[in-house]
Amino acid sequence: MSATTHPTPEATPATPDAMRGRARLAGVLYVITFVSIPTLWLYKPAKDHADFVLGAGSTSGVMAGALSEVIVGLAGTATAVVLFPVLKRQSESAALGVVTARVIETALIFTGVVSLLTLITLRNDVAGTAEADRASLITAGHTQIAVYNSTFLLSQALMPVIVDALLGYLLYRSRLVPRVLPIVALIGAPLLLANDLAIFFGAYDKGSALDGLATIPIGAFELAFGIWLIVKGFNPRSPVFAQPDRDVGLPAPIPSPRTSGELDKQGADVG
Repeated sequence: MSATTHPTPEATPATPDAMRGRARLAGVLYVITFVSIPTLWLYKPAKDHADFVLGAGSTSGVMAGALSEVIVGLAGTATAVVLFPVLKRQSESAALGVVTARVIETALIFTGVVSLLTLITLRNDVAGTAEADRASLITAGHTQIAVYNSTFLLSQALMPVIVDALLGYLLYRSRLVPRVLPIVALIGAPLLLANDLAIFFGAYDKGSALDGLATIPIGAFELAFGIWLIVKGFNPRSPVFAQPDRDVGLPAPIPSPRTSGELDKQGADVG
């Protein structure tokens, strides 16, 4: 019996047109991540009123802010997942780092949201009861705000340093977008890291003028990157599009039938 071989389908190079929809989706997701900017004001009732947990101020803004942060977390992870098949053509390990950092960022964002929802639960379900201890509730409220502030520093301040440093490297090397964009990211990432360290060691407070200035380059990069992907997409002359596209999933080669001689030899080896 003659063995029949089944040729494995060859991967075909990716084309910019095939990636146009992916670029547009990634751009939309990047723009969506900016919906959390109003949380700086929406959370003021909870942060500025020590007795918020006892009933001071409105909860509607806090709830709206929490919802927007959930959206931001999901959109942020989605940007990394959507871009991964393109970015890994330049460096799979760096592209995987972007996805991992985004997942960690989302988990920390959700932790901060849970702390604020817990604060509202204490306000609605405990503060109005006859057995409520006002001093203990105020302490618990301060604790939840502290948890949120800490997770915010790690999630939406530190994780973008890792994400945008890796993304800047990948975009600069691959030339998927104009190089001015990744250059801004590579400048903004260490600046944001220095800002995070300054806040961590108490040099100045989160939300101060220096903090706002330090976040401008990264914010400008992410917004410009998202808009560019929506309007222009990826650079069609990027070298990554000359590489085979193995994201479609290639079927495993079908083994050829074994001859009786091969089977006898395998049995002898086992014996």
